[in-house]
Amino acid sequence: MIKRNPEVRKAKGKIPAWIIAEKMGIHEKTLYAWLRFDLSDERKEAVLNAIREVKEENNVQ
Repeated sequence: MIKRNPEVRKAKGKIPAWIIAEKMGIHEKTLYAWLRFDLSDERKEAVLNAIREVKEENNVQ
């Protein structure tokens, strides 16, 4: 099975998608739909920024 957006999936780790989606102001299902396809550079950066913020707020590595 092909997994798209490996950088995002690796950065996400075990953080639940709903937390990332909440941080971005989108629905969890929207995030999952985005991850089915290659993200644009802007969208990828937005998702990675949200992941970084969640990690910083929760002291997660």
